[in-house]
Amino acid sequence: MIKYTKSSEKGKVYMSSEFIERPFKNEKDEAIKYISNLLNKAKNKNELYDAQNLEEVLRLLNSKKYGLVWEEHKEKVEEKLKTHIPVFKEDKERKINGMKNINDFNFLLEGDNLHSLYLLEKTHTNKIDLIYIDPPYNMGQKDFKYNDDYVDKDDNYYHSKWLSFMKSRLLMAKKLLTEDGILAVSIDYHEGFQLKLLLDEIFGENNFASDLHVETSAIAGPRRIAAMKGSIVKTTEYVLIYTKNSSKKVIKKPMYDKIEGFDSHYSKFLNSESGILENFTETLRRTKNISDIFEKYNMKINLENLGKLVYLEKEVSDWLYDKSISANLFRIDKIFKDKSINLEKGLNIVNGKYVVFNTNGNPYYAFRYSERIGDTSGFIESFGERAVRGNLWKGFSSDGGNLKKEGSVDFKKGKKPLRLIKQLVMTLLGDKQDTIILDFFAGSGTTAHAVAALNKEDGGNRKYIICTNNENNICEEVTYKRLENIQSDLPHNVKYFKTCFIEKELFPDIELESELLKYITPLVELEFTTDIKNPLYQIILSNEQLESLLESNNIKSNSVLFMHPEVLLGREEKKMIKSLDVRIEEIPDYFFGKELWAND
Repeated sequence: MIKYTKSSEKGKVYMSSEFIERPFKNEKDEAIKYISNLLNKAKNKNELYDAQNLEEVLRLLNSKKYGLVWEEHKEKVEEKLKTHIPVFKEDKERKINGMKNINDFNFLLEGDNLHSLYLLEKTHTNKIDLIYIDPPYNMGQKDFKYNDDYVDKDDNYYHSKWLSFMKSRLLMAKKLLTEDGILAVSIDYHEGFQLKLLLDEIFGENNFASDLHVETSAIAGPRRIAAMKGSIVKTTEYVLIYTKNSSKKVIKKPMYDKIEGFDSHYSKFLNSESGILENFTETLRRTKNISDIFEKYNMKINLENLGKLVYLEKEVSDWLYDKSISANLFRIDKIFKDKSINLEKGLNIVNGKYVVFNTNGNPYYAFRYSERIGDTSGFIESFGERAVRGNLWKGFSSDGGNLKKEGSVDFKKGKKPLRLIKQLVMTLLGDKQDTIILDFFAGSGTTAHAVAALNKEDGGNRKYIICTNNENNICEEVTYKRLENIQSDLPHNVKYFKTCFIEKELFPDIELESELLKYITPLVELEFTTDIKNPLYQIILSNEQLESLLESNNIKSNSVLFMHPEVLLGREEKKMIKSLDVRIEEIPDYFFGKELWAND
């Protein structure tokens, strides 16, 4: 909470130094004090019934309720919204036109992310498919600022300040998600458990989908020494995943981890001549080039040694994974007992399950080896046996060696592996390629890089919006620089918007509307991921402009016209616009109605 005082200069408002960061500090204390006074009076007057009831009220006030309890703090950036209206202004010098023939744009928003989210509510409510964020972990190592000051562990309210900071942003972020939208948050143990409870409150505990455990570091060097001395060394971080509509099925495209060797349960091979299963070792003996390799290594022909040769000899793995072998190799399950179904020799499919005749002549359900193999999602992608990944995401410590090189920018405070963010986007959004991904803790710009890389790989049309402040020039010299650096390999279009402010007191009545009209264009571009040069989206401020566009046939069918309320449509103009199936939105109300009519 900030107190504002008017100066003697007309229309000017100054922020005093009386900012109250803890406006809720004494609410409970005052209530307890008040009830205690009443209790003492009741006892002095020997009003036992009242005293008993007041003691119960006091007990309830002092008791801790289930859930997250913390003292909410206020932020200066939030208080500023009471007297200032945030707007975006394009930095045209930093516009990136990597694909000049395409009018689709991505966006980098510079400014406090609370203000960016405030404006995104105007353009992207219920429109974001995935929000991924990597907020400060609040480790007490100058990684988190609150009201312009770093928060360290000596601060008695360092958890409360971080939770207050996150709550305001997460409440706004939830509004931006589509009905089937997903939030993914990277975090570690410093605030992970508190964050889980906060997200349960905001999104609902039923909307919690998973907590991924990501292996981000290995035990080596000093960490190994610490482990040897008895410390449990941290090797993982978390990604908390929530949905907006309580669907637990968030995985659209599973990731697969490689399984080394050979699963010896797949021990039966379907003989094409007899139509009956035989021991796979017989197939190995009968296949001369494979049996020769066993002999080369002086190994007995058995399935355990086959697992070793799969690793040692590419010829063996190529032969095993070939469809002629893998599609006829089976793992036996339970016996098939339904005698009402006529089975033939060879492979049968009953209710979507495989049924084959075993060596003893009896039919069995079976699993097919060809469905166990495929492409894997490891640091080194490969083809072979694999397992569907669960909530343990192993192996990302291997990406550490390349981390500094990714995007050709240095970012020492928590740069995330590009592969991790790509896989999160893929697994949570699947093959849906026309999506919008938001990251309002952009950091080094890994999320933007990941989206651009995925679009190149599969021809998708995903869009990103990333937000960061410019503290220590991070937005200009790190985030933006990375987007520039990747253009040679991943060309795409980017607009760079900066947050500015309109002070309400300086623009009374109609003057405020006129001032806001100057900042409509960036919001139109942001909402429709376009450049205003796109004829499908036009801003019309006068009747003369509208007449000129109609006369020159420059209003396209199925387009959107953002029109000032003073622009009046005649009968013929209405007829022409209707025939073109054009949508008309009144500005600035479409974007700034709340601010314009707040005091009405």
